[in-house]
Amino acid sequence: MATIQVNFFSQSLMRTVTFQAILPVDKVLKCQQKIKPYKTLYLLHGIFGDQTDWLVGTRIQRWAQDHNLAVIMPAGENKFYVDNENSHEYFSKFIGEELVEMTRRMFPLSKKREDTFIAGLSMGGYGAIINGLKYHETFGYVAGLSSALILNMVIHSTDGDDIPYMNKRSYLTSVFGNIDHLRGSDKDYKALVFKLKKEKANFPQIYMACGTEDFLLKANQDYYEFLIKEGIEVTYEEGPGSHTWDFWDRYIQKVLEWLPLDNQEEGLSSGHVD
Repeated sequence: MATIQVNFFSQSLMRTVTFQAILPVDKVLKCQQKIKPYKTLYLLHGIFGDQTDWLVGTRIQRWAQDHNLAVIMPAGENKFYVDNENSHEYFSKFIGEELVEMTRRMFPLSKKREDTFIAGLSMGGYGAIINGLKYHETFGYVAGLSSALILNMVIHSTDGDDIPYMNKRSYLTSVFGNIDHLRGSDKDYKALVFKLKKEKANFPQIYMACGTEDFLLKANQDYYEFLIKEGIEVTYEEGPGSHTWDFWDRYIQKVLEWLPLDNQEEGLSSGHVD
């Protein structure tokens, strides 16, 4: 298993950005064979985190090795992985277009939709759902753990000395742009469903999970019920746990079990990388 830190200049963000990559290349070295292009998981961290969070907080490296899975973990910088036209920071474009294109040029990753996945926790769960739907032609599978589906809170946010800064309207405006235009936009996870249905688009497969003691449980239940009402196929699970790495470590493994992945012995071949 190789873990790699990559720095490159992002045209979407107009600065040098960093991501971590997991590549199970040592299997190839042991067998002296090449492999078919890797199925790939773009894995998003939560607020206050960075590109190393999933490596430190979970056993994702071990499980990626087991499944011949490449994992790409970008830094989200507390920006919820959305485009903000006011600040000229296009995180959504970065995640859904630039990062995918760049990593496919760097590494032997599959370009097939059915082999390309996006997942995340909390802020990253929101980012995975938003960008998985927005870029549904790229991502075939979307998974959100304890997803920060907080659109109502954002819309009704205010400023005040007693409000945590991540809940303040001034901070949220710096992330989302004009909050008065948030409803119905490409940052609205319900509006994106209506848009895809209207276009008769091919929905990605969706997985959601949340802990029964998590403060975001009701928001996740509401979105699950919304998806069911709209006739969207979704796998939903709840289990003991709160907004902690103990829960995410268990449930990222469930995500990998849900995804159409190879086992330890599959994926090897004597052919060339496509």
